[in-house]
Amino acid sequence: KKEFPSYTIVPCSAESELALREAAKKGLITYIPGEKTFTIKEPDSLTEQQLAALAFIKKNMLEAHGSTGVQELVNTAVFDVLGYVAVFPGGVNKLTDQYGRVLPDCFLMPPGTTALDFAFRLHTDFGKHFIRAVDVRTKRAVGKEHVLKHRDVVEIVSGR
Repeated sequence: KKEFPSYTIVPCSAESELALREAAKKGLITYIPGEKTFTIKEPDSLTEQQLAALAFIKKNMLEAHGSTGVQELVNTAVFDVLGYVAVFPGGVNKLTDQYGRVLPDCFLMPPGTTALDFAFRLHTDFGKHFIRAVDVRTKRAVGKEHVLKHRDVVEIVSGR
């Protein structure tokens, strides 16, 4: 970073991320992609080679850099370089789905996306019959030309 101050540099090890995800998929560890740590479920069930590999990843990536860098790299490319915004569909009075998950859906939209663009992204009929959008945080109605911001929660109101 000192030699190239005008560049965005993200330390990254896709191989480490893949190893952690595969180990988690096999039930050997508990790991959430992008997190800075993992937990070995049953150390006695792992081979010495597996334990050594996990120790290497922990020391050289997670402790040294805070993560494998893969999620940070994706976030940097999508949000910082491309300027995309994350927009959530939600209702003014209801932010959960039928299973109780809060804001389970997120759409990555290009910069300059309007409420009407988002309505079309959700469903063509929402766009065709667009009446208005509602900013869920402020509960204010916004028009079709309203430009959406990162992490906006929007309810689309459309006719039939």
